[in-house]
Amino acid sequence: MLAGCTALVLAATGTAQAAAPHRTALDRQVLAAHDGWGSATTGTSGGSAADPAHVYTVTTWDQFKAALADGGSAPKIVRVVGTIDADGPSCDSFAVPGYDFAAYLAAYSPQVWGRSTNLDNEPDDSPEGLRRASQAQQDAYVKAYVPANTTIVGVGKDAGFKGASLQIKAVDNVIVRNLSFESPLDCFPQWDPTDTADGNWNSEYDSAVIYGSTHVWMDHDTFTDGDHPDSTLPSYFGRIYEQHDGELDIVKGADYVTASWNVFEDHDKTILIGNSDSASTAAVDRGHLRVTFHHNLFSNLVERAPRVRFGQVDSYNNHFVAENGYGYSYGIGMESQLVAEHNAFTLPDGVGAGTILKKWKEAPLTADDNYVNGEPTDLIAVHNAQVPGEILRSGAGWTPTLRTGIDPARAVPRIVDCGAGAGRLR
Repeated sequence: MLAGCTALVLAATGTAQAAAPHRTALDRQVLAAHDGWGSATTGTSGGSAADPAHVYTVTTWDQFKAALADGGSAPKIVRVVGTIDADGPSCDSFAVPGYDFAAYLAAYSPQVWGRSTNLDNEPDDSPEGLRRASQAQQDAYVKAYVPANTTIVGVGKDAGFKGASLQIKAVDNVIVRNLSFESPLDCFPQWDPTDTADGNWNSEYDSAVIYGSTHVWMDHDTFTDGDHPDSTLPSYFGRIYEQHDGELDIVKGADYVTASWNVFEDHDKTILIGNSDSASTAAVDRGHLRVTFHHNLFSNLVERAPRVRFGQVDSYNNHFVAENGYGYSYGIGMESQLVAEHNAFTLPDGVGAGTILKKWKEAPLTADDNYVNGEPTDLIAVHNAQVPGEILRSGAGWTPTLRTGIDPARAVPRIVDCGAGAGRLR
C-alpha cells in the first residue's frame, strides 16, 4: 500500500470502524445501511448469523465446495486461506474420448465450413459435439455454487481463487469479500463463424456470476487474468482463441447488488449487466438489475465497465485507468438507466474522452461531475462531439439515494488506488 494511504482512505470515506478497538470481526460484518442497492429492502447480511457449526476454514477447492454444500441455506461463513487452485487438472483430463482439437479445426475452418451457419445443430459424435461434452466436464469442476445466507471472506492479504467460477445463482443474501480471482481458462472455446463478419471464439466461465440472485455485496475483491492475459493466447482462423469470459456478470433478473472497493484489471469483456436484448430476457430483467458500483478501480480493460441493459445502475466515485487497446467504459444498452457521477478517468495520449461512453441502444443517462485527466468533463457532450453518429441523451429518469457519502471526483484516483482490492481488509 502506498505511504499514507491508510490514513487517507479512513479520512476520506469515514471508515472509522477500521481503527475501532472492538469492531465487528471481518467475517461477521454486514453491508451498511444506505450503501448502494444491496442495502435496499431487507439489506445484505450474508452469513453473519452463522453458528459455530457453520463456520468453515478452507484451503483447497474440494474443501471449499464441500463447505458451500453443507447445511443448505443455513447462515454460513466460509473463510478462505491462501490461494485455492481450481485450475489444477489439465485440459486433457476434461477431454472426452475422441475429442481432438486438430480435427475440430479441420472440420470448421472457414474454407471448409463457411461463415453462414453456426455449430449449434452439430450431432453429439461430431467434433463440436465432443467439444461440448468435454466442456461439460470442465464446467462441473470449475463452478462452485453459493447458497443463500453465505459470507465468503479471504483471510489475510493473499486469499483467493485461481481458475474458479463462483456461481451466485437464484439465491438471496450473499457477501464475497477480500478475495482475488484469477480468471478461469476455458479449455474448449466454441468457434462461431456467424459472430461478426470474421467469426469469433466464444468461451464460458465468469470469475463470478450473479444470476437471478438478490442482495449481494462484492467488496474489496480483485479480478484479473493473472498469468494468462489475452496477449498470451494463440489465434486460429484469424481470431484470438478467446479463453476468458467476464470478470463479474449480473444477469437473469438479479437485483439489489452493491460492488464496492474492488479492482477489475487486465481483461477484455469485464462486466455485463443483462445479457440479451431479446423479448424473453426483457421479461425477466425489466424492473430488476439494480446495481451500485462505488470506489472500484477499473484498470487496463477493453470494455464493459459495465455494459448495461434494463437496470438502474449507480456508478460513482470509481477510477478508470485506460491503456493501449482501450475500447470504452460504460456501454449504454437496451432500456438502461445509468447514473455515472463523481468518477475519475485517466486516459493515455491519443484516447479521446468521447470513447468513455458507448451507445448500443437509445437510452438516456445521467453523467455529471466526472473528471478526465484531472479536468471536469461533460462525458455526454464530448461523446456526442467525437462520435456524432451515436448521439446520447441526458437524463436517466431517477436519482440515486442509497449512498453513504460522496468523495470529490478530483480526489478519487488517490482514494481508490489506495483502498481498492483484495488484501486491504483485516
